[in-house]
Amino acid sequence: NGAGKTTMMKIIYGRCVRDAPRDSIVNVFGYDPRTHELEIKYLSGVVSQEDNLDDELNVFQNLLIYSKFYGMPRRQTRQRIEELLQFLELSEKRQARIRDLSGGMKRRLVIARGLLHTPRLLILDEPTTGLDPQVRHLIWMKLRQLKKQGLTILLTTHYMEEAFQLCDTVLIMDEGRKILEGKPQTLLEQHIEPYVLELLTPEAATSARDADPDAEAIRRDTSHDPPVFYSRDMQALKAFAETLDTTEYYLRQSNLEDLFLKTTGRKLNAQQ
Repeated sequence: NGAGKTTMMKIIYGRCVRDAPRDSIVNVFGYDPRTHELEIKYLSGVVSQEDNLDDELNVFQNLLIYSKFYGMPRRQTRQRIEELLQFLELSEKRQARIRDLSGGMKRRLVIARGLLHTPRLLILDEPTTGLDPQVRHLIWMKLRQLKKQGLTILLTTHYMEEAFQLCDTVLIMDEGRKILEGKPQTLLEQHIEPYVLELLTPEAATSARDADPDAEAIRRDTSHDPPVFYSRDMQALKAFAETLDTTEYYLRQSNLEDLFLKTTGRKLNAQQ
């Protein structure tokens, strides 16, 4: 939170003017959002964090009203709405009022709305925040299907598993600046040790603070509390764990969250 993800999305689709325009370039299908906002909106679908649906209308009506912003022919619009409701598993709710929908249904409806005019780019700002795991995985599945159909998808997330599972390319941001960019697995292989030792209790943390791991084989990360230990040698990490006066520890593989904490050099900021 506060890294600049949403601001960057708004810059891309023209809702926010970027600083120092002479020194920066934003290109969306050949258009600059500062001068061609309307053209980009016709080529892009946007799914914001807020489920800003009309509570007085039903599911079908929400999509029908929105289609008028794009001047879509009536027959084509109704066919497209039915396709999207089926794709996002909302057909049975086509006549339901918005206030009667669950959070997951509202989120899928907002995604359907973003796809209504068949965009070339779909922009999603934290699309699964606040959703239960079942709905989150359903949305992941639908996004994978859209990607296979050739749609370009740009999404922000603070769920590291989501970024790893969905994205061909990940960009890690901190305080408005790019820290790292690349394929998720490649970033892990190049920038962080593959094995991690985590301590599970305060007593285990005390034991680890007094321990002295092999500095050449094991890295102690004190930005965590309790500290976390990383290594490229699993056997060295296991051997170190056995020297601790505790069994309350966990050995695992590193992930994008570890990489984020390493590259930003800190834990959650004050706004988080």
